[in-house]
Amino acid sequence: MDKKELVFKVLLESDKPLRPGDIAEKASLSKEEVDKAIKELKNEGKIESPKRCFYQAKK
Repeated sequence: MDKKELVFKVLLESDKPLRPGDIAEKASLSKEEVDKAIKELKNEGKIESPKRCFYQAKK
């Protein structure tokens, strides 16, 4: 599983929006890796940001 898929999986399993630092902790990745994955997932339309600096998978 690549880093982007791992970030997306963490967001899918979460019942609330998460901050990049929380995602990094749950996925055992660096914050920089998570930031890059978030950017790619947002461009693909798979995740959204309900409030500043929080992310969740689109339902």
